[in-house]
Amino acid sequence: MAANLKEVRERISTVNNTQQITKAMKMVSAAKLRRAQQAIQQMRPYANKLNEMLRNILSNLEGESSSAFAQERPVEKVCIVVVTSNRGLCGAFNNNVSKAAAQLVEEKYSEQYNSGNLHMVNVGKKGYEYFKKRYPDINYHTDHIALFDDLNFDSISKVSQALMDGFQEGEFDKVEVAYGQFKNAAVQYATVVQFLPVEKLEVEETGNQMKADYIFEPSMEGLLEHLVPSILQTQFQKFVLDTHASEHGARMTAMDSATENANELLKELKISYNKARQEAITKEILEIVGGAAALENG
Repeated sequence: MAANLKEVRERISTVNNTQQITKAMKMVSAAKLRRAQQAIQQMRPYANKLNEMLRNILSNLEGESSSAFAQERPVEKVCIVVVTSNRGLCGAFNNNVSKAAAQLVEEKYSEQYNSGNLHMVNVGKKGYEYFKKRYPDINYHTDHIALFDDLNFDSISKVSQALMDGFQEGEFDKVEVAYGQFKNAAVQYATVVQFLPVEKLEVEETGNQMKADYIFEPSMEGLLEHLVPSILQTQFQKFVLDTHASEHGARMTAMDSATENANELLKELKISYNKARQEAITKEILEIVGGAAALENG
């Protein structure tokens, strides 16, 4: 019985220590989430409007002028960008993003994968670890895997510029990005979007294509040369900031859940400990009473 009591005391101590760690991690993630959430909420409307404007412009340039980033060609070489976090302990967040990208490999680009023409750019270590075990034959590009250690625009733009250069040079015919779209601390969506070539606006039901009402100064070609890469870099920055906020939201939620589970476990362990103590005390009392009765009878 004494051994059982000692074991329960050790378990209570272990759960208490674990609970202190989860509480601390929750507080750290909550502080980081506030900054990350503010960054993506300020960035998202701007990036979405720029992307809408870009698609609108490029949808109306056929026969006049066009951008190299909007040219569609037979999809022989594909690049999938997987944006996950560097660290775990954030629930199923990283797995959900990785599974969304894996679904692309299995269902959409299996032919490119089998022919050795599937490339993957990993931003965040967890996505790389997931895919390296399951798909060792993918052509991995890990130059920017630790991007989340430095999230300034210059660092992020190096990744998007490398993707744009690869598309222009024919290294990739299509680039898709899997990332975590942030809604709030409790909800994050694993999302896949086409980055290159830039998707054009759909034709309206009437059959008339939406026309962009823009005046270009000094020239359409000169403006597009600088405008398109800038908008694409902003769009990619949104993917990264979305994932960054999603990571901290998922971790905060996971650590809150772990803390609550530790509370429940502590209650159960304390009840078990008190029952064991009561049994031990009752047994000792019975032994004393039995011994006293034996002496009297003797």
